[in-house]
Amino acid sequence: MDVEVAARRLVAIGALSAGLGVAAGAFGAHALKDILDQHLLDVYEKATRYQMYHAFGMVLCGFVGSIWRDAGAAKAGWLFLAGTLLFSGSLYGVSLLGIRWLGAVTPVGGVLFIVGWGILGWRAWRVTS
Repeated sequence: MDVEVAARRLVAIGALSAGLGVAAGAFGAHALKDILDQHLLDVYEKATRYQMYHAFGMVLCGFVGSIWRDAGAAKAGWLFLAGTLLFSGSLYGVSLLGIRWLGAVTPVGGVLFIVGWGILGWRAWRVTS
């Protein structure tokens, strides 16, 4: 895929993810406070928080990929998307559906986040060196 196309898609997907994160946060704050216990509300809130962080990360990767014409930055953004699906998705499943075994998937998403940030930092270092 062309770097410019990947960059635009990451900005769009990141913006969509941020919008869904806001909706999920509002849902959690208003609809779930009387349904879930405090521990599960905390799990749900962590899912929305990390979704928002990495939605902004995807947008950042899209802009960086476009400005630097760097496919590595775009790869970091795709890792953020995969990490969001695994990390936040598993925490949503644990808190909303009670599927406790999904908690074992959460660290895989966390590793993808870490690798994505590492790649983005490495690409920035290489471009500015």
